[in-house]
Amino acid sequence: MHILGSLLAFCSYFFIGIAMVLCFLFVYTRITPHDEWRLIKENNVAASLAFSGSLLGYIIPLSSAAINSVSIPDYLIWGIIALVVQLLVYGGVRLYMPKLSDKIINSNTAAGIFMGAAALAGGIFNAACMTW
Repeated sequence: MHILGSLLAFCSYFFIGIAMVLCFLFVYTRITPHDEWRLIKENNVAASLAFSGSLLGYIIPLSSAAINSVSIPDYLIWGIIALVVQLLVYGGVRLYMPKLSDKIINSNTAAGIFMGAAALAGGIFNAACMTW
């Protein structure tokens, strides 16, 4: 019976995590003025780098939350915090680089790398702060 309980816990955290990732992608793509999905389909490397960094920047702290949370509600709360941190990172980069979306739309790879790296750095730092 112990294995069934462990499998249930795994499935709960895994599928709730996937749902939180989908929510993150939905919210993030509504916050940015550019259409990441369309740009990536058009082979825009800058958009792909920025969006991939943001996705990883969310998944890293979400994984840390899965490891450290004591319950599903706790996991959900830390997932929301990770989402907010990624939105704050995006907002901070936009303050530093006000024409970020224009640069990404125009395939400015340097802007895409910087946005992706900032999102990844924010996610790594966020994950480290979740290990209490």
